[in-house]
Amino acid sequence: MWYPIKLSYHVRTYSFGERLIPEKLGKTAAPEGVVAETWEISDYKDTTGMVLNGEFAGKTLHEVTLEHPEALVGQGWSGPHFPLLCKFLDASHMLPVHLHADNETAISKYKEPNGKTEAWHIIWAAEGASILAGLKKDYSEDELFDAFKAEDYDRVMPRMEIISGDTVYVPAGVIHAFGPDTLIFEVQQTSDLGKTVMPGDLYGNRYSEADWDANIRETLSELRTHYKPKPNSGLSFEDGVAQKRMCCAGPHFALERWSFSETYSYSVPETACRVLSNLGDTLNIHYAGGVETLARAESCILPAALGEIRLEPKTTADLLVSYVPDLEQDVRTPLRKAGFADPVIAQLGDL
Repeated sequence: MWYPIKLSYHVRTYSFGERLIPEKLGKTAAPEGVVAETWEISDYKDTTGMVLNGEFAGKTLHEVTLEHPEALVGQGWSGPHFPLLCKFLDASHMLPVHLHADNETAISKYKEPNGKTEAWHIIWAAEGASILAGLKKDYSEDELFDAFKAEDYDRVMPRMEIISGDTVYVPAGVIHAFGPDTLIFEVQQTSDLGKTVMPGDLYGNRYSEADWDANIRETLSELRTHYKPKPNSGLSFEDGVAQKRMCCAGPHFALERWSFSETYSYSVPETACRVLSNLGDTLNIHYAGGVETLARAESCILPAALGEIRLEPKTTADLLVSYVPDLEQDVRTPLRKAGFADPVIAQLGDL
């Protein structure tokens, strides 16, 4: 019954984007015009993907998740929606300086089941590209308000350079931005809650002064300063013919990057599904019921009940793999086996 599930994707046309997703990533089926984000795997409200293949074709990801929570997501799992949202994001222009509500704020203030912790894996960045993330030190609310009102973000936020292959783990509540000239893959909790300190919205429309001031104050009320994001090159280890890199990890998701040039056998854990996002050439996924093809810039879900598969690359596979981890079993154990000490592993995220 179970097979690699492919979904329709949702497009956002925010003003920070241009055409990096089709032009640099190779997503040739993307629509004309601005393609700022493609939500590859989403079960957020009306953006939930439609299944394109197999037995569940025509159903939404939301329907399949609620009907088959353990077989799709993992043994013992239950929840209001599929737990991961995965997207490609084009920051041809700088993103707004913003933050996302944490779980507590999402539940108490917005009556939503969870907030939004996220991570960015840098697919491409121009020379000198950078991020703004967290705060340089403790500031008063008035000091932060004045800096944001002056649009002087560097006054209070550290700016760090990024290169292709870096990953930045950003817990909910931490203020951040990145760009210009950056293309990323983002894995996050299933949420779209956000607050900005910018003078305008995501489509370039300017707020009134009163609304801008209120937005800054509201953002500061949700600000968290417990974590300082930094670009991380990840930790590499081998698994059979596959070269793997653990890019980030925390309680809500882990992200790995896999590379291999010959057929790689893999068993999907019954405890948690895997999401594959293909950065390389076409890949064939052999499973008990047949073969599914994953083209460049496509994504799919490998259900927890799928079992044994074989991944057959046309040339060399280049995959991003997202999942909800058992931090001990999926993250610490293989990295310790590869020789990494716990303090080094802890730098991957919220560990």
